[in-house]
Amino acid sequence: MDLSAISPTLLIASLMVAATPILLAALGEMVVEKSGVLNLGVEGMMIMGAVCGFIASVETGSPWLGFLMAAAGGAVMALLFGFLTQVLLSNQVATGLALTLFGLGLSSLLGQGYVGIKANSLGRIDLGPLSDLPFFGRVFFGHDPIVYLSLVLVIAVWAFLKFTRAGLILRAVGESHDAAHALGYGVRRVRLMAIAFGGACAGLGGAYLSLVRVPQWTEGMTAGAGWIALAIVVFASWRAGRVLAGAYLFGGITVLQLNLQTAGAKVPVELLSAAPYLVTILVLVLISLRAGRAGTAPADLGRPFHAST
Repeated sequence: MDLSAISPTLLIASLMVAATPILLAALGEMVVEKSGVLNLGVEGMMIMGAVCGFIASVETGSPWLGFLMAAAGGAVMALLFGFLTQVLLSNQVATGLALTLFGLGLSSLLGQGYVGIKANSLGRIDLGPLSDLPFFGRVFFGHDPIVYLSLVLVIAVWAFLKFTRAGLILRAVGESHDAAHALGYGVRRVRLMAIAFGGACAGLGGAYLSLVRVPQWTEGMTAGAGWIALAIVVFASWRAGRVLAGAYLFGGITVLQLNLQTAGAKVPVELLSAAPYLVTILVLVLISLRAGRAGTAPADLGRPFHAST
């Protein structure tokens, strides 16, 4: 195995790109779960964002419009989940799983005529002399706008939840929807807005796959990224900073296994390809060993709200 073939600069730069779709989806799902809702349909929303964004970009020639339509497509899917769980009070786990299956099927149908077509992609931002710096220029100053948007969103979500009144209300709804309702807050309205935001973020993550990382449409191209995002939310203990670290960890493992394959590692390709998912399982096992400690999940996570609003 020739480890000299692996460039640390390109490895870290690629890590940030690989982590971006997972980071966007996980960040949105964290906000949803902070409001007390468990949406297991992240994979379905991501794949719908991927196909909606790709179709819009191909038809209009604008990747920015593609990302906008991807966010809208993910939000619509999320609001369908929100209507079923918050208004009709269907089971959140079953509805989330159904949303994923529905998204995978619908995206396959919509994308049939776009297989093999190339879409316009976003270029890297030119930051002048900063982009020309050795190592740091390529790692930190040589990315497309969505990479930087995802980092800004991490800071914005952290500040929103920690310092704003609206963030406090959202967390209160997630901790005790009955108490929040008694104080006069619209529990369903708060949760529906959080669900829509989570869907939009998942849609953006899916569009990043089809418009930047590839860029082309391939059926089932999310390949479990939505499930990894769900695991990261738990791994991160519902904290924005840890979501960032978790996404970059899983993105890094994904990139590393590809580089190891290129370097000729004497490890079965199937095992290397499964590495990100094996690490996900390991992390969940480690979390389960801590289950005896005080939980950090919102107290009303997954519980239906029955009171009229």
